[in-house]
Amino acid sequence: MLQSQLRRSSTKNRDRDQSREEIEQDVMARGKIQIRRIENATNRQVTYSKRRTGLFKKANELTVLCDAKVSIIMFSNTSKLHEFISPNTTTKQMYDAYQNALGTDIWTSHYAKMQEDLEKLREANRQLQKEIRRRMGYCMEDMNMEELVFLQHDIENAVTNIRERKYKVLANQIDTTKKKVRNGEGIHRSLMQAFVSVAQHSFF
Repeated sequence: MLQSQLRRSSTKNRDRDQSREEIEQDVMARGKIQIRRIENATNRQVTYSKRRTGLFKKANELTVLCDAKVSIIMFSNTSKLHEFISPNTTTKQMYDAYQNALGTDIWTSHYAKMQEDLEKLREANRQLQKEIRRRMGYCMEDMNMEELVFLQHDIENAVTNIRERKYKVLANQIDTTKKKVRNGEGIHRSLMQAFVSVAQHSFF
């Protein structure tokens, strides 16, 4: 009788689980379940790790079963990179294949922007080199009066700053020397006192 009750209880639980599953499937089929952001940071990270592992596993299965080339690039909410790439291929090869399939070129615009930035850096470097030569008294032939006056004031200010810094360093050196002299004088007095004390004891 006990076994019969256990079987009936097990059947009821199974039927209840099946009923719940059918309800959930029905709700999912009708699009009632909403996918929302997980508020708890720990749970969110755990879910991300599990889903990422599952996604990469499916990608690997596609690679093995269907001889497909799959590339997945993911960034977590902490900007940590995770990626999957099918064996015997590279991310660049996948990008190149993507470009060929769409007839686009995502590298040209990027390369052009890099060239533009590089030229700006070169121009800035040329200006800095020119400024350095002018401060040394060279390359001033093309400077007008306003530029010459500005350069003169700039150099005078630089000389003033250098002079102030020099005096400060000199003052620090003098102070350090005075401290050493005072320490030396203190040591000398201590030695003299010790010498006098020893001499007095020796005399008596």
